[in-house]
Amino acid sequence: MGLIGALPARFRRERVLIVGCGDVGQRVVRELGHGRRLQLLALTSTPERRPGLRQRGVRPLLGNLDDPKSLARLAGVATRVLHLAPPPSQDLADWRRDPRTRALLRALALRTHPATLVYGSTSGVYGDRQGQWVGEHATVSPQTPRAWRRVDAEQQVHWFGRRHGVRTTVLRIPGIYAPDREGGTPRDRLLRGTPVLRPEDDVYTNHIHADDLARACARALWMARPQRNLHVSDDSDLRMGDYFDLAADLYGLPRPPRIARDAASAELPLMLLSFMSESRRLRNDRIKHELRLRLRYPTVSEGLRGLGHPPAEKP
Repeated sequence: MGLIGALPARFRRERVLIVGCGDVGQRVVRELGHGRRLQLLALTSTPERRPGLRQRGVRPLLGNLDDPKSLARLAGVATRVLHLAPPPSQDLADWRRDPRTRALLRALALRTHPATLVYGSTSGVYGDRQGQWVGEHATVSPQTPRAWRRVDAEQQVHWFGRRHGVRTTVLRIPGIYAPDREGGTPRDRLLRGTPVLRPEDDVYTNHIHADDLARACARALWMARPQRNLHVSDDSDLRMGDYFDLAADLYGLPRPPRIARDAASAELPLMLLSFMSESRRLRNDRIKHELRLRLRYPTVSEGLRGLGHPPAEKP
């Protein structure tokens, strides 16, 4: 019997830890549950979530990213880690740093390191590119506190990989949607009649269906190249107003009113205004070539209709 065969069963299979097991994380659980012999673990700060996680075949680990001492149990526990937890949104002494990612990486460094670490970031790290196409090689240019914190997290993840020989991947993610995701469609906004910018002021926006994002996360854990950044975005080429017009037509609702940018500052909340001040289009060649991902929902039109194409390939 070889060395691998002589090991206890718990050491013979992969152990995947999901940090931030919300809607997308649970979709990743479903994706990983097909055909792989592995153990799924999830960090949760809410004891009440443990029974639900167990029902999904996930072993819950109680801990809080805002309490570094509670993360000691993560040391050496996983062979692969998917980090989907966002940075804190406020009450930071240094608003450009993500203390949660730093705390997680310190815990993962204590014992045997994972083989791969995948981090879910945001396309907001690029700031405004005035509608230009952006590849993963582009220099980041964060323009909001939350984008600065994401840049810090990305840098810390790749530094961890270089120092400890861990294959790290950063997934830069745009707007996530899905008909079965809470807040995952523009229907509520259309029903409120929230305006969009007139065509001459409008910005390009990028999207990914939550199921395609989950598939990309699962593939990146095994297939991504070392210290790599990837755009997880679909093939849509739409301005924000056109996206809402498309959704309105699909739902049989009135199209949203169009307003000038100057008027928007008086009518719309600051968070929404920040999205309307950044325009870019993401190239997605790497997820197709390196992860060999065939998008199930190549455009938002297919995604909002639920007209997915079953993938022909196996991860």
